[in-house]
Amino acid sequence: MKRWLTVIFMLLLLMVSSLQALDTTEQKWITAVTNVYGERAGKRVEAWRNALAEYKPLSTQEKLEKVNAFFNQLHFVSDINLWGKQDYWATPLEFLGANAGDCEDFTIAKYFSLREIGIPDGKLRLVYVKAIKLNQFHMVLAYYNTPDAEPLILDNLIPQIKPATSRTDLLPIYSFNGRNLWLMKSKNGQLAGDSSRLSLWNDLRDRERALILNKPIVSYDG
Repeated sequence: MKRWLTVIFMLLLLMVSSLQALDTTEQKWITAVTNVYGERAGKRVEAWRNALAEYKPLSTQEKLEKVNAFFNQLHFVSDINLWGKQDYWATPLEFLGANAGDCEDFTIAKYFSLREIGIPDGKLRLVYVKAIKLNQFHMVLAYYNTPDAEPLILDNLIPQIKPATSRTDLLPIYSFNGRNLWLMKSKNGQLAGDSSRLSLWNDLRDRERALILNKPIVSYDG
């Protein structure tokens, strides 16, 4: 009997510590999203925060796979139908709140999540491409193990993470991360300046800072 009481007590401690793992800022994010999008949306944000805490100690490959799978559960909806605009880059909290978004929103959420759990900014690029079979523009996330390595592609169109050479259906146009912008005229692109040249990226960052109470999810110091 005492043994079972000890086990129950330990389980309760684990449950309490799990609840306490979300810091004050994260609780404010959940509250803010709940107030705008409803209780189920707040639960999605809570699940995201708990998932990232779980993914943080994993290997890089596991982090890529877990984050890719987590966000690919959400629904694809065009910007015009969801936000009433032709082109709108949602923050991760807006994406989770709406439970839907387009390819840019999937890519942006994966980028911020991977940055937060330890993937350096220099190893990630958001890549604007032409999806040849669909005959439309698209965005994916690329992971470079080294600057000259063949990148791995995270995409909402297919569940598998594949090397870029396997994605002959994608024609890269430009790429960027938190600091830089590249024109994809060669294998790894030609540096074209700072990512701050992208107005939609600047607008996203401004809304992110405002939405999460002036504490960005990630900085670009790493």
